[in-house]
Amino acid sequence: MRGVIMHSPGDVRVEEREDPRIIEPTDAIVTLRATCICGSDLWPYRGVEEADHLPMGHEYVGVVEEVGSAVTTVAPGDFVVGSFIISDNTCEICRDGFPSKCVHAQMVAGTIGTQAEKARIPHADGTLVATPGEPDPELIPALLAASDVLGTGWFAAEAAQAGPGRTVAVVGDGAVGLMAILAARELGAERIIAMSRHPERQKLARHYGATDIVEERGDAGVERIRELTDGLGAHGVVEAVGTQESFMQAVGVTRGGGHLGYVGVNFDVHIPGIQLFFAGIHTLGGPAPVRRFLPDLIDRIWRGEIDPGKVFDLTLPLEEAPDGYRAMDERRATKVLLTL
Repeated sequence: MRGVIMHSPGDVRVEEREDPRIIEPTDAIVTLRATCICGSDLWPYRGVEEADHLPMGHEYVGVVEEVGSAVTTVAPGDFVVGSFIISDNTCEICRDGFPSKCVHAQMVAGTIGTQAEKARIPHADGTLVATPGEPDPELIPALLAASDVLGTGWFAAEAAQAGPGRTVAVVGDGAVGLMAILAARELGAERIIAMSRHPERQKLARHYGATDIVEERGDAGVERIRELTDGLGAHGVVEAVGTQESFMQAVGVTRGGGHLGYVGVNFDVHIPGIQLFFAGIHTLGGPAPVRRFLPDLIDRIWRGEIDPGKVFDLTLPLEEAPDGYRAMDERRATKVLLTL
């Protein structure tokens, strides 16, 4: 089969990979219909994270081709959406709502790699969710978004305690930040402040529910949001970037007693303990437990209540994946969908 391999930073190739096969009775083989490039894929691409012949991709939708003898919840022919982290969905931690920390957790990125024609999905019962039927082609981008960025944005908005009567600020205008805006709106937030300097992303942020746009960054961004919130700061804040500046900005705009949901993959972010101590805020974040949200998100998409698929602003065939990486690295694209 054809698949994307990152040989080293900046060196992405589409080449022949071995066809996946059933290894464990809990496995499923999925013929992929669509996949995409994630902002987190840019970390190894830019050399921040090690890249040495990595099979790339962790967001995926497709049709089940074959299942192991122990798989019971999906069957050949089912169209499925999969989480970006493998989980059994039965262990104690999964039952507590955090399948991303399952005792059998495995990252799809860098191991399985779903920027490919097919993939072997371990613990298929706990990782894959079947849709009610074969989706119309125009629904596939929205379902693909549920595999990671929508679920991650949803988790962040919930961690920020988005809800009626509350103001939520979103730091970051990438795909996850935009999905957090959508989620905050769906959860009933009264006011949603998007921090963005990118005109096209500002338009999409407005489309998904942002009521205010703040272009300032750093201390100026903190000051501006406090001006908009009577000097108090936002009830809830989503951090969806993962840099030192963005994280400290997020801490700075969260009001005392407020909630910060952080989902930006961060490297070399150092939080001054004394500043966090005196901020007096709740924090929750990390890899999102997307599997927890998938049934609900699929249902909302299927019924046409939400359309997260608009977050994809560039579509390319799998063979042109290297061009997609360059487009995202150069901020010419928010998120690239790869067709198969």
